Amino acid sequence: MIAYLRGTVAAVTQTRIVIEVNGVGFQAFINSRDASCMPGRGEEIILYTYLSVREDAMQLFGFLDEDDLEMFRLLLTVSGVGPKAGLGILSVLDADDIRFAVLSDDVKTISRAPGIGGKTAKKLILELKDKLSLEDAFEKKLAHSEEAAGTPLDDAKSEAVQALTALGYSGSDALRAVRGVETTEDMDTEAILKQALRVITSM
Repeated sequence: MIAYLRGTVAAVTQTRIVIEVNGVGFQAFINSRDASCMPGRGEEIILYTYLSVREDAMQLFGFLDEDDLEMFRLLLTVSGVGPKAGLGILSVLDADDIRFAVLSDDVKTISRAPGIGGKTAKKLILELKDKLSLEDAFEKKLAHSEEAAGTPLDDAKSEAVQALTALGYSGSDALRAVRGVETTEDMDTEAILKQALRVITSM
């Protein structure tokens, strides 16, 4: 198993990258979201990888973020979702987006991925929901927010969801309610919570 590659970028397109490691070029398929963030030719890179082995082919899939790789592995456990579909989902959604979409039964968001219709999105939610937890989703989101210097608005949304769950609402309903609030940069946790309560009572 190839866990990751550390080398220099030899070539990159919207769908694949070639990394030179000690004189050997490794080609890996990538998602378009990562493709837009790739360093230039000749620059050093670390790519987290998944090796797909079939009777007729061996293919390497690469990700800039290790969390996206782990989500890719999880997506492949869903019946009917192969590497191509998994890569398509991660082209439009990162691991955090997918976790919150699954936990909040957000079929519409998952259906934004190329080749993923409503039926497949519902199946994905059904098969992954028991494998994810709200607590873990928040911990990872918080870690990523700290790495990316998250905004106060993101923190306020997270606190509003936590407040709703403390009031006895389910995690999925709390997430859906906060996502349904039209937020502005000057809103604090209390303001978001008030509107979220209106949303949740009308659900």
